[in-house]
Amino acid sequence: MIIFNSLDEIRDIEETVVALGNFDGVHKGHQTIISRMVKSAEAGGFKSAVFTFANHPKNVLAGETVVKNILYPEEKAKIIESLGVDYLFNIPYTDEIRTMSPEDFIDKLLIEKFRMREAYCGFNYHFGFKAQGDPEMLMREGLKKGFGIHIQEPITIDGNVVSSTFIRGLIEEGKMNDIRKYMGRPYSIGGEVVVGNKLGRTIGFPTSNIMIDEDMVTPPNGVYTTFCTYNGVRYPSITNVGVKPTIGEYTKNVETHIFDFNKELYGKEIRVEFIEKTRDERKFDSVEALSKQITDDCIKAKAYHRQHSGEI
Repeated sequence: MIIFNSLDEIRDIEETVVALGNFDGVHKGHQTIISRMVKSAEAGGFKSAVFTFANHPKNVLAGETVVKNILYPEEKAKIIESLGVDYLFNIPYTDEIRTMSPEDFIDKLLIEKFRMREAYCGFNYHFGFKAQGDPEMLMREGLKKGFGIHIQEPITIDGNVVSSTFIRGLIEEGKMNDIRKYMGRPYSIGGEVVVGNKLGRTIGFPTSNIMIDEDMVTPPNGVYTTFCTYNGVRYPSITNVGVKPTIGEYTKNVETHIFDFNKELYGKEIRVEFIEKTRDERKFDSVEALSKQITDDCIKAKAYHRQHSGEI
């Protein structure tokens, strides 16, 4: 997959079929749109493409982060590539684009830059100045200008419309089992392992700590059954998200104990997949009481991993 990170990079490309949207989360609804687009492009002999913004338009308009990301940019690109996409137009949302009329958005971007022959989008897709453009307008313009439009109706699971907003809510509530149904994979957090307070090591539960990225939506404080991936290998693990109230005041972080693992990971990149929430974080009367609870948590997490081995 070729990734274009600016409009200036896009020159003399082949004709395309384009999926339009933010695709934050690349959830099952997004996957349906992109997969349909890829099949159409292959059938027509065109390049398959996804057009999304590198920064969320709502955050640009607000001047601050009001919509937090579900995926890291590189993770988002990797998932899109896995769906068979040829081109990813990952373009910054600039004032030039913000002030484009819907007509110019279609003519100057979709037709002239992307050489679009067909477009796929969700039922609630909007574009152009003040989001005045919508799927119905795309259909009208397509009839006049000779490109096809395919609108994806809402996809529901258990009576809920699959959407990034809905999934953000599930993450914020710690409903990790439900998230897998809507995203098609576990929710995960990644980052570089940093030095913690090393208390876990002294009580027999060494942990690998990563800091919270403020631009990412994060789960509530608590203990989770997880998987931790390091160097391409996926290990059963248990994770605490929180501020460690029993031992002092700390910034919220993610600390993971990997079962049957003794390598030093400081400075290394890991990814933590959240499978199930075990309990809320709470303050214990002593470090000894905390240690006993961690032992119980590990027993439960190991049992879950054994019971569901190979399923997740």
